[in-house]
Amino acid sequence: MRTLWEQYVFRRGSDANELWERLFEDRPIRLLYIAGSGFDVRAQTVMRECINSIRSSGGSIEEAKLVLIDFPNYQLGDALKQLTEQNDHGLAELFSSIGTVERITFGSGDGDEDLSATIALRIGTHAVLEKVSTQTDIILDASSLPRVVYLALMTSLLNKLVPDKDADNALAAAGVNFQVLVAEDAGLDGQIMAEDPSSEIVMVPGFSGAMQVESFQDRPLVWFPILGEHRVNQLQIIRSTEIPGEAEICPVLPHPSRNPRRADRLLVEYKEALFNSRQTPTSNILYVHESQPFEAYRQLLGAMRRYTESMEILGGCRLVVTPLGSKLITLGAGLACFEMRPPNLETALHGVAIPHAEPTRYDVDPQAVRSSEPEVCCLLLTGDAYA
Repeated sequence: MRTLWEQYVFRRGSDANELWERLFEDRPIRLLYIAGSGFDVRAQTVMRECINSIRSSGGSIEEAKLVLIDFPNYQLGDALKQLTEQNDHGLAELFSSIGTVERITFGSGDGDEDLSATIALRIGTHAVLEKVSTQTDIILDASSLPRVVYLALMTSLLNKLVPDKDADNALAAAGVNFQVLVAEDAGLDGQIMAEDPSSEIVMVPGFSGAMQVESFQDRPLVWFPILGEHRVNQLQIIRSTEIPGEAEICPVLPHPSRNPRRADRLLVEYKEALFNSRQTPTSNILYVHESQPFEAYRQLLGAMRRYTESMEILGGCRLVVTPLGSKLITLGAGLACFEMRPPNLETALHGVAIPHAEPTRYDVDPQAVRSSEPEVCCLLLTGDAYA
């Protein structure tokens, strides 16, 4: 069975610069750039490299707009608040040399209106999608965005650009080049503490029906928790509220990894939450490549397809993915979920859900963020490369 990204375009480091220069070379450019106004200043590294490559490509910028997303509901210490302000100003200043800047706020209602996290995420995602019009290029920078936000934006943009996944050359997307950029530093990602997770489960837009539609409630559930450091509390909330005791659990671990002991340490960290309390067999563990998102996509997609086929005799199943790992693995998981999501849930034998216990407070040493030396990674998901 074919996959959407059987052939893919993924570049890192100086190879990303070379890709950009060829991609933007000597043509008109109408650019929509989406980034987060968070504390992760790695986003400035990504934007700086990308803008420099656009300038050196010889392309003509007809229009360029930066959508900068604010998150007022997150609790940060004074040092991280200051870092957030610096990052916001830095991104706006960088982009203003080629285009305009517009801000969108995620997570706040009008006046005293109290929105649920899922509704706020849906409203914010829709506000970003409304900015998509006649662009030739769309760039989503995940570097300074919470994982539930960049997953929602990536899958929603793909759904808009690729309405028929079964069509020939579906990823050509009428020539719109959609890129996801990441400043990768898995070591720093592991140091970021996600504290005080909300008891409210957030559902990524388009991936909630499998958990909410009545006809799916009696179907077997297969859970793929993607494990990352310091996320046990989030996992326990999802496990206790969304995952039935008889569910099949397939933990996803990073291997190969730059830290060869990372998978072993995660097994120890999640021993009680997954393996002791739920008696998950170690044979169910799925290993995915830490630094190759398309390989992670293929491995997870293959596992999801195998479970779907084997449970067809039982009337179908629910596939649930909980992304708690580093950015590149999370992006690969998001691509697998996008491909597995059926076009019509009412007639489908399987459904896909992405529940997330969103933290309300983040903590990390600001100096560790400033001193990070990330590698810029580029995933080209649609466009002429796939025609």
